[in-house]
Amino acid sequence: MPIEPETQARERKDLAEALRGLRHASGLSGERLALRCNMSQTKISRIETGRALPTVIDVERILNALAVPDEVADELLRLTRRANVDYASWRAYARVGLYHKQAELRALESSSRVMRHFLPAVPTGLLHVREYATETLSPTVASDPVRDVSRTVQARMDRQSILDDTSRSFWFLMTEQAVKWQRASTEAMAAQCAHMAEVNTKPNVEMGIVPQGVQVPGTPMNIFVVYDDRLVTIELFSGEVVLRDPRDIAQHLNLFDLFWSHALTGDDASEFLEEAVHGFMRQRN
Repeated sequence: MPIEPETQARERKDLAEALRGLRHASGLSGERLALRCNMSQTKISRIETGRALPTVIDVERILNALAVPDEVADELLRLTRRANVDYASWRAYARVGLYHKQAELRALESSSRVMRHFLPAVPTGLLHVREYATETLSPTVASDPVRDVSRTVQARMDRQSILDDTSRSFWFLMTEQAVKWQRASTEAMAAQCAHMAEVNTKPNVEMGIVPQGVQVPGTPMNIFVVYDDRLVTIELFSGEVVLRDPRDIAQHLNLFDLFWSHALTGDDASEFLEEAVHGFMRQRN
């Protein structure tokens, strides 16, 4: 299924027009429909004019209120699920400056209360020391887009102040590979692991590490972050996918819980990180 920006825009426009047309065909005013759906009339208007993207649950409530036939409802729900998927390539972010992506993440984090990071390959930027961040943000292959690395690194470092906001909770779940994959010098790797052990002492942070050798009935395929119960972001080599369907969110929450149940947590996670520090220091010597 293509999820290029032009396709996304067209499908969202089609969805808005279809919902507006169904309401008109039913003879209901926006106010009456809003009452039946337990929504505000303003929200109905914004959905029908395409200024707000409805969730799958929103559309289900509207279709039920309009008594839409099952075959029509099924098609519109499929359209809604497609419309609730975003994709942006790293090339697109690089064209406007990857530091803008850091600002977008900062805004998303500032509007969320509970954030769950599943990190099978690399620690998230909220946990990076500067040298490690520089390495991970630098181009690695010829096809990588050009970016302002120093500005993006600084924007990433500035984001980390949110970890001190105790009104928000952060769950960081990593594999042993994510901790130990040598993405930077041994000195930087040691500093990175020591820093994560320190972050793990924050009262609003929970850190888990799934060690190698533990049998887990699942495969850690992608980095993902769940923001409250609103949306999931999934990181790919080429870009980022955003999911808003409640079923997709529930699926990723369940996956997070599965892997968390096999992880070292609390003091055990800190001890694992401290042992990793010693391991990298021994490599240096």
